[in-house]
Amino acid sequence: MISRSSKEESSYVRNRLIEFNAGQLPDDLKNRYEEINLHVKDDEGNIIAGLLSVMCWNWLEVDILWVDPRYRKQEQGSKLLMEAEKIAREKGCTFIKLNTFSFQAPEFYKKHGYREIAVIDDAPRGFKHYYFKKDL
Repeated sequence: MISRSSKEESSYVRNRLIEFNAGQLPDDLKNRYEEINLHVKDDEGNIIAGLLSVMCWNWLEVDILWVDPRYRKQEQGSKLLMEAEKIAREKGCTFIKLNTFSFQAPEFYKKHGYREIAVIDDAPRGFKHYYFKKDL
């Protein structure tokens, strides 16, 4: 019987897959998982930009890069991305991956040396969903 999972049941399934994956990996990668989250504040202490990412095994995955509209075109996103790349290199990551939508920032990532590895049309409807990778 198929049922919708509770948080506990979902955690159980997730943990079983994590356990399986760890058994396939070389020892130096097994426990390499760390959130790497960065932000920029203005002079009043308000967050004006942020980057949320996860280091997993030998890569960094950028989940979110956001800049307050009032601070766009002022290099805040570039500074955050370059700092994340620096941290990833220091931690021995071999690449960074991320995704973005056509209404977000595909050209921004291309400008920073990320190459398009996949695109899904009509996701969401009327737009494109891009996947990028940058070797370090």
